[in-house]
Amino acid sequence: MASSKEYLDFILEQLSELEDITYRAMMGEYIIYYKGKIVGGIYDDRLLVKPVSAAIKYMPDAQYELPYEGAKEMLLIDEVDNKEFLTGLFNAMYDELPMPKAKKRK
Repeated sequence: MASSKEYLDFILEQLSELEDITYRAMMGEYIIYYKGKIVGGIYDDRLLVKPVSAAIKYMPDAQYELPYEGAKEMLLIDEVDNKEFLTGLFNAMYDELPMPKAKKRK
């Protein structure tokens, strides 16, 4: 099941306090970027983030879920209705997220 544009728009509104939130559509789902780094994504209308230690500390009871078959587990965010929670989570995670890999020239 692909994610809906309406759910993406809802999540983007919830993250509107943060600057430089972008996304990229990929195979019916959406990858979420914060200041150029991949934070997580929207998969089957669920917001999932990378399980970096800051996210685990911020959400110690979060469930691990697979975004799609064959992928690494990610943390499910239950509190998508709480803008302050999401803003704090993304800010806490930012320093631990890897820089994007440079694209190879052909």
